[in-house]
Amino acid sequence: MRIVKLLVILAVLWTLVWGGLALMLRSGITGWFDDRAAEGWQAEFTSASTAGYPLRHITELRDPVLADPSTGRAWSAESLTFDSPAIWPGRQSLRFSDAPQYISYFDATQVLTATDMVADLDLAAGLALELRGMGLTAGGWTLTADDTELVAGAGLTMTMAQDDSQPEAYAIVLDIPDFTPGQRLRRLMGGDTLPDTFDALGLKMDVRFDRPWDRRALEDRRPQPRRLDLRSADFAWGPLQIRAAGGFDVDENGIPDGQISIRAENWRAMLRMAETAGALPSGAAQSAERALGFLAGLGGDREAIDVQLNVRNGVVALGPLPLGPAPRLILR
Repeated sequence: MRIVKLLVILAVLWTLVWGGLALMLRSGITGWFDDRAAEGWQAEFTSASTAGYPLRHITELRDPVLADPSTGRAWSAESLTFDSPAIWPGRQSLRFSDAPQYISYFDATQVLTATDMVADLDLAAGLALELRGMGLTAGGWTLTADDTELVAGAGLTMTMAQDDSQPEAYAIVLDIPDFTPGQRLRRLMGGDTLPDTFDALGLKMDVRFDRPWDRRALEDRRPQPRRLDLRSADFAWGPLQIRAAGGFDVDENGIPDGQISIRAENWRAMLRMAETAGALPSGAAQSAERALGFLAGLGGDREAIDVQLNVRNGVVALGPLPLGPAPRLILR
C-alpha cells in the first residue's frame, strides 16, 4: 500500500509539473507572437492546443502567419507543431504540415509543398535560447510559383552544429538528393538535353558569425558571417560537374576576401548555359572561353579546368579573368 500511495503522490506531482511546464511553454510561444505583433508584424494563428502527457509537450498552432514589414518577407502554413521532451523544452522538433506553405517576398509568393518536414532545434538553457544545433529534414518537396514548378527534390537534409570551443561558429552540411530543376529553369539555362535530376548537390562548410544564433536572430537582427571555410561543394548534372573548396573572410560591410579552388568538367557547356540564362553577357562569355581554354590547355584536358575564384578589394576574378564586383554576404 505504501508503494501504491507513493506512486499516486509521484503521479500527482508529475501531473502538476507537466501541466505547469506545458502552460509556460505554450505561453512562451503565444507570447512571442504577441511581442512580434506589438512590433508591427503580422503574427497570428487561429488556435493553440497542447497534448503529449505524460512524457512530451506537443503544442500545435493552427493557421500560423508571420510577416515582417521591415523586410517584406512573410510565411504562412496550415499548422505548426512544437514537440519536445517533457523534462526539457529546449530540445524542440518543429513539425510542418504536409499541406502547402506560402513564402512571400513583397508581392512575389512561392508555394512550398513538402512531406515529413521537420526542423530539430537544440537550444541551450537560458533566456537567450542559444542555438547549439539544428537539423532540417524533409521527404519529397516541390517549390512552385504561379502554378509552375520551379524546383523539386526527393529529399532535403541540412544540419547546423555549434562548435564547442567557439559558440559563434557552426558547421553546416547540406544535401539535396535528386534535385530537379523545373522546365522554366531548364529552358532558361538551355539544359533541355540534360538528365531530369542532378547526380549530386551538396556542401560542407564552417561559418563563424559575429555572434551566436539565439532568439535575437528573430527579434533583433540575424548574426552576420565573418569567416566562411568551404570544405567541399559538389554539383553534378549529367556530364557537368563542379567541385569547390576554399574560404573567405567577410568584413562588417559584408564584402568577402579570399579564394575558392574550383574544378569544372565540361566547362564550355556551363559557359553556354550561363550565357543562355543571361548570367554572362555574350562578349564576356567569349572572353571567358578564350581565357579558360588557355588554362584548360595547360592542364592537358581541354574539357576540364582547375581555377581559383579570387575576391580581392571587392572584385571577383575567375583565374585571370575579372568578373565584376563581389556580392555582399549579408543575412537579412
